[in-house]
Amino acid sequence: MYKQKSVFVIDSNFFIQAHRDSYPLDVASSFWTKVKELAASRKIISIDKVKNEIYNYEDELKQWCIVNLPSDFFKSTDGLTNEYRIITSWAIARNNQYNQAAINEFLQADEADAWLVAFALNHRIPIVTQEKSAPNSKTKIKIPDVCLAFDIQNINTIEMFRQLEEKF
Repeated sequence: MYKQKSVFVIDSNFFIQAHRDSYPLDVASSFWTKVKELAASRKIISIDKVKNEIYNYEDELKQWCIVNLPSDFFKSTDGLTNEYRIITSWAIARNNQYNQAAINEFLQADEADAWLVAFALNHRIPIVTQEKSAPNSKTKIKIPDVCLAFDIQNINTIEMFRQLEEKF
């Protein structure tokens, strides 16, 4: 468990959407400076599977993460097999709601979403994701919908900054 009052676990889309759309590295340097500060102060962390999703691309974002995030920013998901099993069992049991392709995608070993929820469940910390709830979706299992089932808080980037009382 994380003892600090406010620790958030970050989804890959926090970084990817910020980099590609909202806060490009070459335009919104104050956003990235704030992310670096929050990571250094351990207010935000992520998991190894998110790192893999980000590092799949040879781009500026990968280089920024290598240079600016603490070496222990991406936490190991080893040891989360019980929580992962709980999350994946929940997804499999929803075969009347989601199509098989959606379930298969969610269960892919290199897909971060189920592991991210398992990490948050284990540590009882909120997830920061840009995904929006889609409870009637048949084609994609969304993080907010899984979080709802397990009473895990999930918020977007701006709400995280508000909860941390951060400005940039």
